[in-house]
This record gives sequence, C-alpha cells and structure tokens, in this order.
Amino acid sequence: MTIQKILHELDENAERWLLLPLYALIVVTIFMEVFRRFALSYSSIWAEEIARYAFIYVSWIGASAAIKERAHIRIDLILPVVGDRARAVIMILGDLFTIVLAVLAFWWSLESVLVSLKFGSVTHGLRISLAWFLAAVPLGFAMMIVRLIQSIIRDASDLRAGRPIYQGKKLFD
Repeated sequence: MTIQKILHELDENAERWLLLPLYALIVVTIFMEVFRRFALSYSSIWAEEIARYAFIYVSWIGASAAIKERAHIRIDLILPVVGDRARAVIMILGDLFTIVLAVLAFWWSLESVLVSLKFGSVTHGLRISLAWFLAAVPLGFAMMIVRLIQSIIRDASDLRAGRPIYQGKKLFD
C-alpha cells in the first residue's frame, strides 16, 4: 500500500475510524453500568466519566465529519435562487468565516489544555490528567480547519472549472 493510498484512506475515513470505537466504548460502558447498577446494586465512578469524555470526543470529531460532508444545519434560503457561480462564492465566504471562528476557538481552547498540564489537574474518578479530555476541543477544531480548507479548495476548483459545487448530503432525501 502506497503512502498516497494511505493518505487517501485517511482523508476518506479518518472520522469514521475514530468515531466507531468511541461510540462502541460509550454503548458498552453505559450498558455495563446499567446492568451493574440494577442487577448487582453496584456502580462505579469511572464509568460515568469514561462515557462523558468519550461523548465529548464524539461530538468534536463528529463536527469535523459534518463539515466534510456539508451536513451541518444551515439556512439556505438564498442558495437555491442564485446561480452556481454565486452559490460557490457564498459557500467559500461561509467557509472562510468559519475558518476564522475555528482558528480563534482552537487558540482559546488550547489555553485550557496548557493550563491543565501546568497545574496537573486530574479527573475525579479516573485520576487521569484532565488535559487528555480537554484536548478534544482543540483537536476537533484542528480537524474542522483541515476539512474547511479542503472544502474551499474543492469549491474553488469547481468554480474555476464551471462545475456546480458540492452541496452536501441532505437530511431527508
């Protein structure tokens, strides 16, 4: 397998490969805890933390996947009535504004990770460095920035070639 093929596979499936084990971890942990609590009258503090922090990672990685597929909720009142060229410009401008927001959010969220590392804060139940879980936010924004850059490049290429831009997947097709 060539490096180019590996990079293509990562580009196509990175979010899926990260989301699947995290979803499985959430389901197994919650199922196990419900069984333990009601069948054995015993529960643990760590299971709730594992499920919560895995869900946080799922949310931020899922946001990146949604940007890749243009699946975020948006108000496209104007897009259906304008031509392909104007639609491409509007989508590119929207992505540029989102990149600015994502870069700012990445920068500000990175500060909380660094503060956590500096002071050695740990989770209550797992006693693991809180920085591992706070890192979900800057990681998610970094992934979003990469996907937004890819989206802008794709839209600019489509615009130059005169092709209609990628509209994304609709929720109810």
